[in-house]
Formats: sequence, structure tokens, C-alpha cells
Amino acid sequence: EPEGGRRLWRRAATTHPRPGHWDSSCAVTMSMVYDEYGRPFVILKEQQAKGRIKGLEAQKSNILAARSVSNILRTSLGPKGMDKMLVDQDGGVTITNDGATILQKMEVEHQVARLLVELSQSQDNEIGDGTTGVVVMAGGLLEQAGKMLG
Repeated sequence: EPEGGRRLWRRAATTHPRPGHWDSSCAVTMSMVYDEYGRPFVILKEQQAKGRIKGLEAQKSNILAARSVSNILRTSLGPKGMDKMLVDQDGGVTITNDGATILQKMEVEHQVARLLVELSQSQDNEIGDGTTGVVVMAGGLLEQAGKMLG
């Protein structure tokens, strides 16, 4: 246990697209280690108390988090959509290009990005199809909103 902080364990497969930026409200350092079976893990150590961001910076951060989820699904959409390989905590592997399955298996912690997961679940519950499409469309709308923010 490191002095002055608690250790957070996350699978390497769930790393954020911007290393070291798991959440907009906490600064962390990362190091890569391997368990006894050779599986990689990322160790995050909190560096300071959580801070609060406000205004335009908070809006841009929230848009970035939601767009990250959307971009993950974008490449799995359509007839030439690519499959995603998801590894769970026990080492179980799931290979799929179904957006609902991908979002269900992801561990999304950012609250705004979590809204896109809930959007997908609502679409699946009400219509039963189009889960990937609504998330990609919402990501596109957020991308345009980000351009308007400057």
C-alpha cells in the first residue's frame, strides 16, 4: 500500500483514451504491472484531493467523456463494423460488434458518459434495436456542440 494514498486497481483493457485522465476531478499517476498469470493491470495512485472544475472546462470535459464512449461504438456500426474484444475481471473473453453488449460489459465511471450507456439501455428496452445508432448520433451531436463551444 503506497504511503499517503490508496491504491485503485483497474484492468488494462479499460484504460481511458487519455492516459492519466480517468476522471476530470482527480489527478493520478499510473504504472503497469502484471499479475501471477501474466495479465496486465494498471495501478492508479491518487495524488491529491479531488477538485471541482467549472464552466467551459467542465462542459468540454463532459463532452469528451461522452464522445469517447461514442467513438468506441462508432467503429462497430454498419456492415463493415469491427468486432470488439472485451476481457472481464476473471479473464473471460467476449468478442462482439453489438453495441448493447459492448456498453453493458464496459465499466463506465464518468457520470456523463454513463448517460450514453443509459440511453442505449432505454433504446433497447423501448424499441429493441438501434442501440449503437443512438449512441453514435448523440456523440455526433456532442461533437458539433463542442465545436460551438470553441
